[in-house]
Amino acid sequence: MNPTAPNHSASGQVTFLGAGPGDPGLLTLRAVEALASADVLIADPQVLDVVRVHARAQVDTPLQASTDEASIPADVPALRDTANLVMTAARAGKRVVRAVSGDPGLDGYVAEEMLACAAEGIVFEVVPGIAAAVGVPAYAGVPLRDAEGTDVRFIDARTADARCWAEVGASDATAVVSTALDSVAAAAGELVSAGRKPDTPMTVTVAGTTTRQRTWTATLGSVAQVLKAAKVLPSPDGGQPVIAVVGERCAAAQRDRLSWFESKPLFGWRVLVPRTKEQAASLSDQLVSYGAVSHEVPTIAVEPPRTPQQMERAVKGLVTGRYEWIAFTSVNAVKAVREKFEEYGLDARAFAGIKVAAVGEQTAKALVAFGVKPDLVPSGEQSAAGLLEDWPPYDPVFDPIDRVFLPRADIATETLVAGLIELGWEVDDVTAYRTVRASPPPAETREAIKGGGFDAVLFTSSSTVRNLVGIAGKPHNVTVIACIGPATAKTAEEHGLRVDVMSPEPSVHKLAEALADFGAARRDAALEAGDPVTRPSERRPGSRRRARS
Repeated sequence: MNPTAPNHSASGQVTFLGAGPGDPGLLTLRAVEALASADVLIADPQVLDVVRVHARAQVDTPLQASTDEASIPADVPALRDTANLVMTAARAGKRVVRAVSGDPGLDGYVAEEMLACAAEGIVFEVVPGIAAAVGVPAYAGVPLRDAEGTDVRFIDARTADARCWAEVGASDATAVVSTALDSVAAAAGELVSAGRKPDTPMTVTVAGTTTRQRTWTATLGSVAQVLKAAKVLPSPDGGQPVIAVVGERCAAAQRDRLSWFESKPLFGWRVLVPRTKEQAASLSDQLVSYGAVSHEVPTIAVEPPRTPQQMERAVKGLVTGRYEWIAFTSVNAVKAVREKFEEYGLDARAFAGIKVAAVGEQTAKALVAFGVKPDLVPSGEQSAAGLLEDWPPYDPVFDPIDRVFLPRADIATETLVAGLIELGWEVDDVTAYRTVRASPPPAETREAIKGGGFDAVLFTSSSTVRNLVGIAGKPHNVTVIACIGPATAKTAEEHGLRVDVMSPEPSVHKLAEALADFGAARRDAALEAGDPVTRPSERRPGSRRRARS
């Protein structure tokens, strides 16, 4: 063994990871992989929420810096608090992820931490991220180069010296300037003083790649007036970072055609979904694709039946061949049966020889996750009525057993039971779970609901209307109300709500699509009238101009 080679056996390893400019979707696959195996996560505050969701629940996220300077070898320079946290964890044999905004290769402090690792022989790797200076213009619809191959210069206004400004000012290169909102005009002045024409186009983007993103188009000479007219300056938020792009490639006419992100139909809208996070997962993903921020508020809680004996007998009957069919009308019904199976040491093989029906895409997915492929899913409307449309009548020649097991909620309607009996089947209608009104959401959420802090609410059933109003209050009249069908809309109107959007089909995804169409039409109308595009919540008295996430 080479005595001069670093000994890694007692040390951990460090991954210096770029978290990108803000959009969680811009994390690389390697970044997600590294986060999933981390023992310790040390992240810049502005990206902690972006990366933490990919880490293990047990990951350590230390907030206090180590003050044990005696543990630092003499040949390692004094480090900042964050660097001390990294080194302390690595010395303890931990797998450390050090996450920074943008790209670690552009962070001078991270270079210092890498040198410290190298000095101690600690193994480290670098996972590049998308730099804000590149990612933000892309999200703002501002191309930095075209087929003519214009040069691109990147400037950090905080450290740029007179020579830097002079070189960029004397060229025709596209300049990407990292600065603060209240320093944009000063940066523009530097470029004009260095030789750029005052009428050179300029874009300024704040909170880039997030749903708070906002971009203003101006020129070097007019940017101060544009920001003042937009009432974003003067402001206590003037110190927030921005990316400014200067050059002919960011002309207003071109950005109008290329602004793909801020022109999404629900861009920046806060949409309230009265469902649990698990129930709303795919719906929330769809809303995010339209530019919205989804906020889930459970309006019901699921509890076991008061008397479990009926459910226990039914599950035993399922195993002993009592049923020809089992019909699931909700994800909760699948969960209830699965939990009872696990209690008895059973698995999906117990469904052998039994036909399985499911109402709704999410219910079918829950069954597939359990290892069961449904034999029957409604071809049309995803409801009890839709299931009955496709359900075969009982035939004593082909059906050796005439009984159906129907595990449902305690408040389920009788439509499905009556329809199955009419088709000649015997039905064991079993209470698999109880639904009770959920606890009220936090005070901040209740105030946002009643005060107009949400731009839209998606109601997926009459019970979600009644329960939301019961636990949190009635949504403000500026909030767009979207309902999944006529019955839900009627309940909303009975509670004094104005229904703005109705789904063309009883599907949560069609409901989200209908809301997106409503948002797009609203945006088009504002642009056609020459008005600024605003969110519904920005119309309430005293509302903030800046979008909230």
